[in-house]
Amino acid sequence: MSPLSPGGRSRARSIRTSLADAEPLCWWLDDVDAPDPQEPLTGSARTDLAVVGGGYSGLWTALLAKQEDPSREVVLLEGKTIGWAASGRNGGFCSASLTHGQANGMDWYPEDMPRLERLGRANLAGIVKTIEDFAIDCKLERTGELRVATESYQIGDLAADYERMLDFGDDAELLDTDATRAQVNSPTYLGAVWGKDKTVLVDPARLVWGLAEACRSLGVRIHENTPVTSMVRDGRDMLLTTPHGELRADRVALGTNAFPSLLKRVRPYVIPVYDYAMATEPLSEAQLKTIGWGNRQGVGDAGNLFHYYRLTEDNCILWGGYDAIYHYGNRIDPSLDQRPETFRLLADHFFQTFPQLEGLRFTHTWGGVIDTCSRFFPFFGTGHGGRVTYAVGYTGLGVGSTRFGAQVMLDLLSGERTELTSLSTIRGKPVPFPPEPLRSGVVNLTRWSVARADARAGHRNLWLRALDRFGLGFDS
Repeated sequence: MSPLSPGGRSRARSIRTSLADAEPLCWWLDDVDAPDPQEPLTGSARTDLAVVGGGYSGLWTALLAKQEDPSREVVLLEGKTIGWAASGRNGGFCSASLTHGQANGMDWYPEDMPRLERLGRANLAGIVKTIEDFAIDCKLERTGELRVATESYQIGDLAADYERMLDFGDDAELLDTDATRAQVNSPTYLGAVWGKDKTVLVDPARLVWGLAEACRSLGVRIHENTPVTSMVRDGRDMLLTTPHGELRADRVALGTNAFPSLLKRVRPYVIPVYDYAMATEPLSEAQLKTIGWGNRQGVGDAGNLFHYYRLTEDNCILWGGYDAIYHYGNRIDPSLDQRPETFRLLADHFFQTFPQLEGLRFTHTWGGVIDTCSRFFPFFGTGHGGRVTYAVGYTGLGVGSTRFGAQVMLDLLSGERTELTSLSTIRGKPVPFPPEPLRSGVVNLTRWSVARADARAGHRNLWLRALDRFGLGFDS
């Protein structure tokens, strides 16, 4: 339909109407139960372990460190407020995958995958246990995830995924068109794989706030609105400088996600990518009946540029993904959290997926930056003679895998060889991204090629095949 045709103009008006009253805020963070921030660091302090970053990565590191050794002094420094960035803005899909899916893991480290799958299951179980042990009110739902085909060429890919899932012992079900639409009713669905035991859904902001409270209950000192402006080695200590104080530490764990690492050599391996999401008003009982969704699974479609979506506790639909945006020079800025052209595109896709919900309005629109690396799952390392460690590059699956990454960081700081540090996956590194202006050229050409592959029945052009060969990618 041409946007200039009567039908196209009507469609555009309908989309504008659906977005007209949307608040430019993250739905999860717009919560009356958001905690008051902790006091900034002032003066001089000392600790055994300093954790930089107050998202999932930093909080899991602090929590596990205190659980391993309650006598260990742990101080966490957050530049703004706990969970304000990626940890509080995502879709709340908490996956057992440590490798951005089994297929990606098999491409990179097939020899490690049996152990990584076992470790991923144990990691997810550990997350659920922590939620239960500390009574974290994060609206946990053990619903699993549907991966749906919306193009005929994707059916074969899903069948291959299903066979692989069975090989790894997953509880999974392959659904045909009718069975898929019986789960969630969309005319775009042609089939699906329902992974039942490796994804749980959470309210991501309430999870991060709950983890912070759990940390404090074990004696972790948390300072918010305390950006670390420099990190240097000073004798036997690491010295962290902040605007109003300084912190000396025996060891440092960096959980800074997409933001520039305090270890500069890490920066070429990571690019910040903006991901966008929206939330609808609550669905009425009649509206819910038109789409079913009685099992409340998280849903993701099988395209290269994919959407993710799920029901919230009060039956809003969170709808996000597809438009992963990189800005020249690794730019990160609050002004980029809103992107009207992306929200219009996402709204159009929403009503194509659920035409029976035409007239539904969106209440919130937001974006946020995630850390992406070329292998699509995190990598790890140390600096300053083993006194500093990092985990970065989660590429959208950090709700679950950050707990695993936290344990890797603690193992690396111990200096001992463990099951985790012996894995090739942990010792290896992704391919670095080239400097600007080549970086933007690579990312934009890749993004165009990926969209073209989706439009051409999955056919990957010469550029994508070359990237496949050399292990370089771009994803959300």
